[in-house]
Amino acid sequence: MAGSTDGEDLRLLVVGLDAGCRPILEPLFESGDLPTLERLFETGTAGPLESQIPPWTASAWPSLYTGKNPGKHGVYDFLSFDGYDWDVVNASHVRARPIWELLDEYGFSSVVVNVPVTHPARAFDGALIPGLTAPEDPDCHPEGILEDVKMACGGDYWLYPQRSPEPDRSIEGYERTVELRGKAFRYLSRRFDPDFGFLQFQQTDSVFHERPGDKRAIEAVYREVDRQVRETIERTDPENVLVVSDHGMGKVTGTEFRVNEFLRDEGYVSAQSGGEGMPTWSKAWENDLLEGDEAGEREPSALERTMNLAANVGITTQRVANALDRVGLKEPIGRRVPNDMIRAASEQVDFPESRAYVRSKSELGVRINLEGREPSGRVPESAYETVRDELVETLSGVRTPDGEPMFDAVEPRETYFEGPHIDLAPDVVTVPAGFDNAISADLGMGRFGEPMEPWNHKRTGVVAAAGAAFDESAPLDGATIFDIAPTICSLFDVPIDAAMDGDPLPVVDGGAEETYPAYEPAPITATDDSAVEDRLSDLGYL
Repeated sequence: MAGSTDGEDLRLLVVGLDAGCRPILEPLFESGDLPTLERLFETGTAGPLESQIPPWTASAWPSLYTGKNPGKHGVYDFLSFDGYDWDVVNASHVRARPIWELLDEYGFSSVVVNVPVTHPARAFDGALIPGLTAPEDPDCHPEGILEDVKMACGGDYWLYPQRSPEPDRSIEGYERTVELRGKAFRYLSRRFDPDFGFLQFQQTDSVFHERPGDKRAIEAVYREVDRQVRETIERTDPENVLVVSDHGMGKVTGTEFRVNEFLRDEGYVSAQSGGEGMPTWSKAWENDLLEGDEAGEREPSALERTMNLAANVGITTQRVANALDRVGLKEPIGRRVPNDMIRAASEQVDFPESRAYVRSKSELGVRINLEGREPSGRVPESAYETVRDELVETLSGVRTPDGEPMFDAVEPRETYFEGPHIDLAPDVVTVPAGFDNAISADLGMGRFGEPMEPWNHKRTGVVAAAGAAFDESAPLDGATIFDIAPTICSLFDVPIDAAMDGDPLPVVDGGAEETYPAYEPAPITATDDSAVEDRLSDLGYL
């Protein structure tokens, strides 16, 4: 493909498009904005890639890169919980073997750039620069490599786009962030000469959360992704390319259901105010709000009135600016406002005093406050199945204000998960109808309302395979994210972990299975980084 390459024998390049899906890609193919990706889809073979439940980044990418469901790898959400305390998940919470570590056992080297939930990095033959949920300037593998990457990228490398109040500059920040991914990967490929490469682009998802429906921003992000994929293919000359996504993306035009408000009415949830109940992911830090003076320079009474208005429209997280716009407060009122004031102006779930509750909307489920499991459990173990059956029945019957079912399914967790870490899952899993409805953990409003996120995740992503090792005539129907890791194993003629939940895609010959020794993950370490939580809150995940 190119006269000069950055490496030799890159057998497989995996390109990760977070939230990539046909409804987003097809118009960009038709307009000619994505010639490289379109060529991969059209000259190879492509199809839908079904995500898991929940189809959210922090859980879905570990499922894809381990080939195992959350019950086996242990990550269900952006958050992990210890009793009623919480932290943002990181690689130490993933209790299953990533594909690049498995390849390392058979002598294959890898370069992994920007894959979510990969910090802190473990040692293997190759290099890793982590992605989402890592702090800015994260520890990488090998130690010290990030400084070399920054030099190779012109002095900069950042995980999260630089903030800017100007929309045009914000788009430039998106483009530069995408460009840095490609440059970092090409530098590391030249330096480490890997057999396997995994380059992920997060901006294809986050642009929809930060600028929903902004056609210009979306097109700019995808055009830059296409340029980086083209240059990466030209410079690394991979024998095979596999394009994958963790889920899809689309408009949310249905109803938002405030599950905790419903559970309070049903006698399961107790509430309190004053900032001591359910976390709003912002207890100890502040949030960028609107341009203007520092909050401390304003009169407290004005600030308090603003916070009360925000609370009246249901704002209990850091996504305050959108709500202020909705209640007509568009003038500058202070650029940084302590979120404890927002907490104090709203109600929260009182975990210890409740019988069941939604801990985090991204879990897509209800947790029972069980004796012997939670620090102040209210439901005896002997009543667990009865209470869970009641919750399933009650939630299954919920109808939207239009009379339509709120959920496609309400099931015990065993319906969707199995494995040694199923105890970390919510007890009852709730699947919004078509993912056109949404759930919320908020209190203090009616049961139903307009979704806070006008665009959000859908269940179906994409997969495309092009290259000599792939049977490009094979249809890709019925593929799931659990099939990607077994497919990679088969391409490298590495035994498939018998504990993986997927099968090789029909584009490769299925390989032999093997029972691997138990994975020995590193001890769980805290993320405890306010910038990470701010970022996830800005994206609407927290």
